Amino acid sequence: MTYEFSCHTWGFNDLTLVEALGTIARMGFRYVDIGTGVHLNLAQLAQSHNRQQLVIDLIENLKVFNLKVADLYLMLPRISVDDVKKRETDIALFKALLPLANAIHARGVTISTGLIHPEDDSEAYQRTIDSLKEMTEFAESREIPLSIEPHLDSMAQTPKQTLKILDEVQGLDVTLDWAQLVCQNISDKEIKSLLPRTRHIHIRQAARNQLQLPYDRGRIKPDAVIEMLNEADYHGNICVEYMQMKGWHGMVEVDSVTECVAMRDALKDARDRVIAS
Repeated sequence: MTYEFSCHTWGFNDLTLVEALGTIARMGFRYVDIGTGVHLNLAQLAQSHNRQQLVIDLIENLKVFNLKVADLYLMLPRISVDDVKKRETDIALFKALLPLANAIHARGVTISTGLIHPEDDSEAYQRTIDSLKEMTEFAESREIPLSIEPHLDSMAQTPKQTLKILDEVQGLDVTLDWAQLVCQNISDKEIKSLLPRTRHIHIRQAARNQLQLPYDRGRIKPDAVIEMLNEADYHGNICVEYMQMKGWHGMVEVDSVTECVAMRDALKDARDRVIAS
């Protein structure tokens, strides 16, 4: 049972991408998760000449810091909205960015299921399904593993909603953000239901109605997490993902370096205890 630990650049949005990569490398991580936002600007990426230079620079910086890319998160939230042009723009951008994932040898790509609509809004649900089917088929044609992340304010907030989508979109997997589920007070049993379909994991400390907390204030128990992953025979990366979004769903501002190291080391210790037992 060996898990490769990764660290998300979103914890260092106050730094440039190069500075974030350097910080993550100095913390002892050999894998990194990169997401769109301040480090990968969608407006700039939409221009092919900018995208080409970014790929060249990123590959070089990954080599300098001896980092591999565990996952590329493409935050394209408009695939559920009732606006054909906006949906088509996000899908086109997704397709344009997949060569970036190949070029940096990302182990996979994560996307959102789109902005939340009422659960009984069948048209919004069908728009989401149609968009995800098109994106999944395209990713499969490029041999890139693709997964959705169940998260608050999206069309898939809960395990039940997520599994319903997976039943309709063949070839799609899950990026499981433990804190997003714990924040909703979702039980371990429900979380376990997603593990057979989980390709990648995000984790940080959290509690009910608090999407991010310092390590000593959270309710996530590393031993229980590792036991569940072991039972599910999980073999993907575990990404320690802290964020700088104070106040969003009760997120508390933390020192990303301190908390990333604390969570990673707690999970490593839990892994060693499970192996020893």
